Amino acid sequence: MKFRRLGKTGLKVSEVGMGCWAIGGNEHGNSYGPTNDVDSIKAIEKALDLGCNFFDTADVYGWGHSEELLGKALKHRRDTAIIATKVGGDFTKGIVRKNFDPKYIRYALDKSLERLQTNYIDIYQLHNPDLQTIREGTAFKVLEDLKIEGKIKFYGVSIHDPIEGMEAMKFSGISTIQVVYNMLEQNAAKDLFKFTRANGVGIIAREPLANGFLTGKYNMNTSFPKGDIRSSFPAEYKQFLISNVEKIKKILAHRREPLPQLALKFVLWEDAVSTAIPGIKNDKQALENLTVSRVADLEREDLVQLKFW
Repeated sequence: MKFRRLGKTGLKVSEVGMGCWAIGGNEHGNSYGPTNDVDSIKAIEKALDLGCNFFDTADVYGWGHSEELLGKALKHRRDTAIIATKVGGDFTKGIVRKNFDPKYIRYALDKSLERLQTNYIDIYQLHNPDLQTIREGTAFKVLEDLKIEGKIKFYGVSIHDPIEGMEAMKFSGISTIQVVYNMLEQNAAKDLFKFTRANGVGIIAREPLANGFLTGKYNMNTSFPKGDIRSSFPAEYKQFLISNVEKIKKILAHRREPLPQLALKFVLWEDAVSTAIPGIKNDKQALENLTVSRVADLEREDLVQLKFW
């Protein structure tokens, strides 16, 4: 495993971390299908054994279940792990709603600390706030207070649109930005990465395998179970993903490595990226995704062809 600097935090993080959305399970939907807790724990343990030290979750993943599993698996290895979690998806009323009220953030953090069985969070992130919330800055003020109190070490924001990240960096306390970046979604590289480099902000690249489509195993006949977020993808969007994955396969046909590993190498080619966080549900996926450091870099000719969006 290779390690990179996480922006101005001073932390050294594994260049591939473990995305823990999927292990939250499918009980409340908005995930990646059914999971097995035993397999999930084994995946976390395998990740640690392979040198992964960065684990990204959110309180809303499985309505706390992802955090609970991480807390259980890391209980006796806390000092070897960097935990990033998120706040803003308020599920306390039985439905998920956005909530960045300072009192709620404090409440949610205490609950996350309980589930994770720790007394501090390494990276605490606002979970997909809208542009107005970012510009108001009230949520960042409470995060700064929590940092001073020692409950969190650093804070950041998880975003959809790169412009949200650029607005967030107007607050000097921001240490990380989590954003979608993969072969099929390259918008973040156009302007956002330049600004993060200039501001010493670490990029956490989420969905580096494009919701699993960059594994290359799905086609238009693939059906996803109820509650799997991909079951709600419009047919046109699925067609876009699948057809472009086929293009990518042709470009990289001369490489012997599995497509997911090459997809991760594409993301890691960007030096602005501190860590990529593919979703991992079992130890087999952990082995494939977390041994990418051994894989040769993509050739420049391939990169030129892959930057076709």
